[in-house]
Amino acid sequence: MKLHEMKRPKIKHKKRLGKGEGSGFGKQAGKGHKGQKSRSGGNIPLWFEGGQMPLQRRVPKRGFTNIFKKHFRIVNLETLQQFDDTDFDIEKIESLNLVRKLRARETAPIKILAKGGEEFKKTINIKANSFSKTAKELIEKNGGKAEVV
Repeated sequence: MKLHEMKRPKIKHKKRLGKGEGSGFGKQAGKGHKGQKSRSGGNIPLWFEGGQMPLQRRVPKRGFTNIFKKHFRIVNLETLQQFDDTDFDIEKIESLNLVRKLRARETAPIKILAKGGEEFKKTINIKANSFSKTAKELIEKNGGKAEVV
């Protein structure tokens, strides 16, 4: 490239506020006329309703959240039946991506449930943290073992 063919690089300049009317951001510097939002530090929270009692305080609070509730990562028998393997443990269930590995729930115990148990005819040995009563009965009825780890 020759010197006379060179062009100035395209540079995006930041807004220069209050530098005269010709700049396009003179006088009120793009903030409109007066009012709270035109002042410095004049930002208001998203939920602010101008002094009116806010919606989250008008709506009645109901219910209760149990902070001691135990969360499980769930695996159903119908999903286990799709695999050719007969032995399952926690590491294998995680490696097959049958349970989520999601932040806080990543270490949650694994529970085996009996969904799809009507068609469950497979002999499998499972090691998990917990079993539903029906799932344990179905596994043992088909000659498998349900071991709590």
